[in-house]
Amino acid sequence: MIKQRIRDSFAKQTMMQTLGAEIAEVGEGTVTLTAPILPGSRQQHGVAHAALSFAIGDSAAGYAALTLMPEDSEVMTAEMKINLLAPGAGDMLRATGKVIKPGRRLVIVTAEVHAITGDEEKLIALLQGTMVPVAAG
Repeated sequence: MIKQRIRDSFAKQTMMQTLGAEIAEVGEGTVTLTAPILPGSRQQHGVAHAALSFAIGDSAAGYAALTLMPEDSEVMTAEMKINLLAPGAGDMLRATGKVIKPGRRLVIVTAEVHAITGDEEKLIALLQGTMVPVAAG
């Protein structure tokens, strides 16, 4: 049931559609998203723009929080910090969001973003932030 809830919500995110992002995995307190590094997602050096890392990392973390929310709640990002560790060189990015501390008013989350080429992957970004439960609507 929670997997379908996440998939239904994700399908409404036109930004994720624009980026070619997809849900790879949904678990309790964790969600993994992937996105190809498309020509329109690159910066001037030919690697993934930091905005791609941030967008899929923020969404993965937010959906991880949503897996722990009651049916009448959704979440919104209150704040999110990103550390860019390496250029996003590869074929695709994978963002794995996790809940660190669930709560009724605040949910602390993280996300790791990896650049992937074939069997090789490299950690390129870490995100940490706060999600706020809001009424579904």
